[in-house]
Amino acid sequence: MISKYNLYGMTCAVCATTIEKKIHELDGVYFAKVNLTTEVLKLEYDEGVLSNHTVITAIQDIGYDAEIRKKTEIKVFGISGMTCVSCANKIENVVKSMTYVKYANVNFEAEKLSVISTDPSAVAKISDVVKILGYQLYALSEDEEQVIYKTKEQEQQQQKLRRRFITSMLFTIPIIYVASANILELPLFEIIDPTTNPSFFSMTQLILTAPVILANKDYYKIGFSSLMKKHPKMDTLIALGTSIALLYGIFATIQIILGNYLYTKELYFGASAVILTLIRLEKYLELVTKDKTSEAIQKLMRMTPKTAKTIRHNKEQTVPIESVLVGDVIIAKPGERLPLDGIVISGKSLVDESMPTGENLPVEKKANDRVIGPSKNKNGVIRYETTHIGKDTTLAQISKLVDDAQSSKAPIEKLADIISSYFVYIIIVVAIGSSLLWVLSGQSISFSFSVLISVLVITCPCAFGLATRTAIMVGMGKGAENGILIKSGEALETTHHVKTILFDKTGTITKGKPVVTDIILAENMDRNFLLFLAASAEKASEHPLGEAIVKEAEIVGIDLVEPSIFESFSGLGVNAILKGTEVSLGNEEFFKQLNIDISKFKLISDNLVSKGKTPVYIANDRIFLGIIAIEDTIKPASALAIQKLNKLGLNVVMLTGDNKLTAQAIANQVGITNVISEVLPQEKAYYVKMLQSKEHRVAMVGNGINDALALAQADIGFVMGSGTDIAMESADIILMNDDLQLLMSTIDLSKKTIWNIKSNLYWAFAYNMLSVPIAMGVLNIFWRPLLSPLIAGVAMSFSSITVLLNSLRLKNFKVK
Repeated sequence: MISKYNLYGMTCAVCATTIEKKIHELDGVYFAKVNLTTEVLKLEYDEGVLSNHTVITAIQDIGYDAEIRKKTEIKVFGISGMTCVSCANKIENVVKSMTYVKYANVNFEAEKLSVISTDPSAVAKISDVVKILGYQLYALSEDEEQVIYKTKEQEQQQQKLRRRFITSMLFTIPIIYVASANILELPLFEIIDPTTNPSFFSMTQLILTAPVILANKDYYKIGFSSLMKKHPKMDTLIALGTSIALLYGIFATIQIILGNYLYTKELYFGASAVILTLIRLEKYLELVTKDKTSEAIQKLMRMTPKTAKTIRHNKEQTVPIESVLVGDVIIAKPGERLPLDGIVISGKSLVDESMPTGENLPVEKKANDRVIGPSKNKNGVIRYETTHIGKDTTLAQISKLVDDAQSSKAPIEKLADIISSYFVYIIIVVAIGSSLLWVLSGQSISFSFSVLISVLVITCPCAFGLATRTAIMVGMGKGAENGILIKSGEALETTHHVKTILFDKTGTITKGKPVVTDIILAENMDRNFLLFLAASAEKASEHPLGEAIVKEAEIVGIDLVEPSIFESFSGLGVNAILKGTEVSLGNEEFFKQLNIDISKFKLISDNLVSKGKTPVYIANDRIFLGIIAIEDTIKPASALAIQKLNKLGLNVVMLTGDNKLTAQAIANQVGITNVISEVLPQEKAYYVKMLQSKEHRVAMVGNGINDALALAQADIGFVMGSGTDIAMESADIILMNDDLQLLMSTIDLSKKTIWNIKSNLYWAFAYNMLSVPIAMGVLNIFWRPLLSPLIAGVAMSFSSITVLLNSLRLKNFKVK
């Protein structure tokens, strides 16, 4: 059974790792993955062994909270027919007034109605009411509903954190002013001046600190709870450090009231308030960062039309997208977005595919071309037949891939996880140990408390987790935005280690759409008659070369006839009977078997092959008539992309089933020196394995069924967006458009993401290695001032914020 749980109380990747580890310890668990971005646990388990209650209890035992994700918590519907905000307000107010509706919200821009109801049958009633108002209510797919739900929850979380930060800041600023006014020679009311009224001075700080503590009470609840359950984390350090500062401040206040005025210099209320305020700011920025990682997918979801124009009962009708079936015909007019995926059946237009595929320039679409939602139709009217709906659409698959990928972990994260898992324990021991050593050395209790608080608050295990998770999430989100779908963190990391790249030829380096380039005629032969015979004979063929000949005849405008008999000989050619006469088409070996002499045209044939063209010989009643040369043209960007790969020092190899001469000719045109030709599909994986045995990290780039085994065997499998479903399943990275330069961009993205992670880890590690000794008072041995808890809090927050901002620099990544 598979269930999803909403998680509460997580603050960084360390928390996600802790939950995963705990859940995997439970009996009956097959698979558990925590998505830090969406704060959801996806669990596959044996329901006969494990219950939801056990899972939730286990999560609560380690200091977090969880609940089973119920789809009925908030139901989201689409609304069609709204024209302005007043429409949205009218619908919202009427639905809210219904007795069984607990909550209703209409988002005019997204055309969504969100409802919480106590009545299971409320959907039909609400739909009827909305219809009476003159609008149409329709159901959304689970993926669309989840995006809206997630976005709403993220907005609420952001608002809550923002309010708590503002509350904390409003009280922290006066605390700092009161505490430092005398030192900085700032004006201060006499009633709270420490020199004239020390009791009021300390009490004022205590009173101002109380709201800050209350606004951040969740840190204490989670921090102490996780400590008691022997799973301390970042919140534990915050709770311990600020609690000690607060308690010592209360102790000092009591001493001041009793007349011991020396304690006016040992109040740590300001430190507690500043630490909590800065950490609240840091967590708010972290949540904003997490939201930004999925904004590209949410933008795509919002752009998807909610209705489609279809042909039904010979009439054009506008229907909700959910009612469209596979095989329905959709009309797309200029300026409209395509609601679903399909194949064009009529019309011609330029289509902007930049959102789903990353393709910068509009692409011309005509009959038999594939279209993807939510691409934008630019200048013509096209009709297309839907091929995918609901969760099977390209957009739904992209959303799922990105969600799964951001949940996955890269190998480099293991280092951060190992460090973080032991970090809090070590810091608690170091903090207590160093403060005791100072007491034993003769320092005051106040001095040792300052050391204890500073060590607890200056360390930041979250920085280690943020160093990897945020960079990977931003990198993957940026990749998806540019048409690069990376299936896992491991794939993102491994890509920059690749030393050898294998390319399939057809559909990868070439367009995969053969066209007729030359027609060579025997003596006294007419060009159109030759084309008529060849195309008519191939009319029943499904071979790409045959299809190219038929297409050429259609372009010329030749009327074809159906063959009465058609025979296909695999790897050789075809025989067909046209009006009682025999027509043969095929390669040199086929004509040798038919005893048809082609020796006079051997030099011409060899010359065509040397240019990467495939010669098809034609004969009528065993009399040679001529040659039709067919070429699978090279993609415009292939040569430039391969040139760039060569400059990077990568070993570029073409791996193809084509004959040696044709393969070498294509390789020469694009700049590939290593060619492995005449390879059977099942042999491709063998060659990948052979290169891997030489300690090479090998990438395979392909798009067909015959590439699937090699893609799976390779360290990294790249598949072009036009590839087959089985190839996409086998690949690690999907390039949504057919431009090979996107491969270069993927390698560049991998390098920049890993460099970003390493710089983050370096900063986090260096920061902690330097800050902890300073907080312990090492500099004091050399008569340097002791680090105050207030400065320690600033430094800790600065560490995490620096890592976050460094990760967000990846948002500037651009496809080259």
